[in-house]
Amino acid sequence: MTLKFKVSALLAIALLTLIAGRALKGGLHPVKPSTVLAAGFNEEKQPSPYTIRVGVGLAVLPVTVTDNHHHRVGGLTKDNFQVLEDGRPQKIIIFEGQDAPVTVGLVVDNSLSMEPKRNAVVAAALAFVGSSNPQDQIFVVTFNQTIHMELPQNEPFTKSPQELRNALLKLQPMGETALYDALIVALDHLKTGTGERKYLIVVSDGGDNASRRTLADVVNLAKSSDAEIYSVAIINENYSDENPDVLRKLSKLTGGEYFQPEAVPEVIDTCKTIARGIRQQYTLGYVPSNQEANGRFRKVKVIASAPNSVKLHVRTREGYMVPPPTLAQAASSGDGGR
Repeated sequence: MTLKFKVSALLAIALLTLIAGRALKGGLHPVKPSTVLAAGFNEEKQPSPYTIRVGVGLAVLPVTVTDNHHHRVGGLTKDNFQVLEDGRPQKIIIFEGQDAPVTVGLVVDNSLSMEPKRNAVVAAALAFVGSSNPQDQIFVVTFNQTIHMELPQNEPFTKSPQELRNALLKLQPMGETALYDALIVALDHLKTGTGERKYLIVVSDGGDNASRRTLADVVNLAKSSDAEIYSVAIINENYSDENPDVLRKLSKLTGGEYFQPEAVPEVIDTCKTIARGIRQQYTLGYVPSNQEANGRFRKVKVIASAPNSVKLHVRTREGYMVPPPTLAQAASSGDGGR
């Protein structure tokens, strides 16, 4: 699909500056920190006094609900939801229906294949920044054949739109593409954030020709992460290395969304849509009834029902990977650690 980018870099940046100045002033309702931890993961980095460390811990699901017209549905309560894990009903013990600060990683392709798409890449990232909650923790990872953390070394996250703009506007595409390595780095760094929900926004064409890690490595880490991956695929049919199916797969696995805009204005609207969607999610949490730490993937299904019997559609992650038992857990279960 040939890109038809007719908006110059200066025009895109000027437009995004206006967008950033408006930055969602209404509808932001910070809530108190809640017990948000994904299935026993991130325990080492979580400062919350509410962290649960029993068995496989607390499973937390960001949930998006839409109607038949793809409109977001708000105003639901805990009683409107059911959670099934491997087909078994679970008791919801955490429910959040309001906006709260989140941790977000922008993963931006800066390889040579993105050179004709640079305006769209910068526009996408800046549009997201301009539409985010001012209290969000955000970091930027750029990649070609090497991976770059674009914030200062002693600054793992920032809330400053200007600092993020500075990091993004200096991009100069060059070199090969190590997408998988970049995703591994970003998923690992995301764990250190303290936001109630965690997201990666990936702006790329999905190609990879320089990574040391494999797609299987990324998939396994995504399964054991509490991150949602949103993909903005910027495609140019002149490049054979593009692989948008990779981005589509990762987004579906983690409960995020995949987008493939065709022009700069669409890229801007797409990232604004992602930012608004993050603000309009529900958070459901439960302690799994199956407390066996067996290192297996558990499938999750969430069902939402409306009081007026309108059909609702739910998007969440496909499931999560249970960490294998530690030697101490194995010994306490009576098997001697074998």
